[in-house]
Amino acid sequence: MKQIKTIAVKEFKDYFISPIAYIVISLFLIVTGWFFFSTFFIFDRADLRDFFSLLPLIFSFIIPAVTMRLFSEEKNVGSYETLLTMPVSFTDIALGKFLAATMFTAAMLIPTLSYPLFISLIGEVDIGPVIGGYIGAVFLAAAYCSLGIFASSLTRNQIVAFIIGTALCFTLTILDKLLFFMPTSILPVIEFLGAGSHFATISKGIVDSRDILYFVSVVFISIFSTHIVMHEKN
Repeated sequence: MKQIKTIAVKEFKDYFISPIAYIVISLFLIVTGWFFFSTFFIFDRADLRDFFSLLPLIFSFIIPAVTMRLFSEEKNVGSYETLLTMPVSFTDIALGKFLAATMFTAAMLIPTLSYPLFISLIGEVDIGPVIGGYIGAVFLAAAYCSLGIFASSLTRNQIVAFIIGTALCFTLTILDKLLFFMPTSILPVIEFLGAGSHFATISKGIVDSRDILYFVSVVFISIFSTHIVMHEKN
């Protein structure tokens, strides 16, 4: 655990050294802010439904940008080989980078806490869905971060890592939206594989063990796949 913590803290600090992190945070807050405040001034509705409903789609593009450099950059500049000479395992490295990316994404969500605060100043806030939404957002971020790290471990090119990560996250986001085109016999399986329905359930304030298991499973499979890729390419 000490090695994982050391790697996580280092990677988390490195995010705030790079200007890319601030660009990503700015884009995230601009996009989410637009969708949130549009409910007030366009639709005249004071709630967080649009914010949370669009979060999986926004994360599909934002999180791969956060994770694309984690392995790709190190492989490109040669620091990856140095990292492997340290007394850490492949799993320690993968988990450390995963925790750093997840913490950074969670940090991006902190400014959006002003949205429910803003609502509370002008009307009633249903605190259950708000808490559920942010819990679901952290689980969703963890799942997408693990996919992004897996994508980054596959290549030395950050742009390629971003494209692969976006493709993986976007697929999970829209999978349960394509049920109309799927055979009836596999609908329950396809619906379960999609991240959107699991996040939507939690964001309503309903914490179901099946939804938690889904996100934990995505993280486990992605980190394990990253471990295999790192071992094969060593």
